[in-house]
Amino acid sequence: MDARAIIAGLRQGQSPALSELRWFAQGLADGSVSDAQAGAFAMAVCLQGLDTEGRSALTLAMRDTGDVLTWDVDGPVLDKHSTGGVGDCVSLLLAPALAECGAYVPMISGRGLGHTGGTLDKLEAIPEVSTQIEQGRLVQILQDVGCAIVGATAQIAPADKRLYAIRDVTGTVESLDLITASILSKKLAVSPDVLVLDVKVGSGAFMKSIEEARALARALRDSANAAGCQTSAFITDMNQPLARNLGNALEIREVMHTLTGGAAVCDDSRLVQITCDLGGALLADAGLAADPEDGQKKIRAVIREGGAAARFARMIAAMGGPTDFLTRWHSQLPVAPVQRVVAADMSGILSHIDGEALGMCVVHLGGGRLVESDQIDPSVGLSDLLPLGSTVVQGRPIVTIHAADDEAADRAEATVRAAIEISTTAPNLPALIRERIT
Repeated sequence: MDARAIIAGLRQGQSPALSELRWFAQGLADGSVSDAQAGAFAMAVCLQGLDTEGRSALTLAMRDTGDVLTWDVDGPVLDKHSTGGVGDCVSLLLAPALAECGAYVPMISGRGLGHTGGTLDKLEAIPEVSTQIEQGRLVQILQDVGCAIVGATAQIAPADKRLYAIRDVTGTVESLDLITASILSKKLAVSPDVLVLDVKVGSGAFMKSIEEARALARALRDSANAAGCQTSAFITDMNQPLARNLGNALEIREVMHTLTGGAAVCDDSRLVQITCDLGGALLADAGLAADPEDGQKKIRAVIREGGAAARFARMIAAMGGPTDFLTRWHSQLPVAPVQRVVAADMSGILSHIDGEALGMCVVHLGGGRLVESDQIDPSVGLSDLLPLGSTVVQGRPIVTIHAADDEAADRAEATVRAAIEISTTAPNLPALIRERIT
């Protein structure tokens, strides 16, 4: 086997043989494939693509570079994955809600990628939380708490851990084939009984068109089902950020406000709506609910009544975080030194939000990575963003910037103003849940 020959073949549009993909994946895992070769491989796949067989082969080859876990628990093992969007902190609501409903949720999550935030980075905004949990400890947390949101250990799909970081800095994040292999190599390694996929579409997603989103949803569904995991996919709207707060600690604040706010918050929350739809499908497919509608009611109930909040706090404590996070989260999360309100320069209706631009604004504030070695500032970001269709009044707030200094806030304000449009015409708002692909 020769990495150069495999890359050259890909560049010429040839789909590698299964043996070649297994060899290359193992080389990613053990270091015998260089960073330059890994980057060239990613770019070749991004430009030329793989056929269906090649995509499935790459997924399983990357999974099999590490351990494939099994569980000894008294309920179904459920999992969810989002393809990434701006302000997407659904996992932090869904995992404890599912656990409160009797499921077990070992969720392997990732760090920020491109303009989208990472669930692990958000969790690590909580003091002392560690998302790098060894396998034995993960088993114990799952048995005791029912859910754990962690990073892939060195033993879980190590080929993907290497390629994931390289994709982030080589402009190859959007490849359907690499997204499929990356997501499923980790998800299938934890052996869920049922999996649901949240494929985002719109300005804040990697998939900008419904056709692209359908293609990815079907690629993920087909590859996962072929591996023996019952899987369905939702296509959800990302033409505006899902949460009103963007940034690691700020999104944790929104999660905790949602989990502890009761009915007043739950009944008017886009985050809760998507969480209920995804969770309802999982509970129904796993036999924990009569149908998706019954599952949705169960998920909403455990959020409204506080059970999911208590479960989330137990998970945080088990992962090294504060034992009193449920009652003291307001004071325990980091706060940026500069907070600047961005006011509307005219009255009208908020008619467009460039979600990707806002996501990159958070990255440039320090809330994400431009290169692999960048250290994240968990306190920075944007908060209290008005949703699309809001009536705005000149001089009144649209969003608040949280920055490390005034210079960074100046740059962020220019970006925010360029990313939003105010007009006299109300926008045509698509449904939050665009499609379900079973």
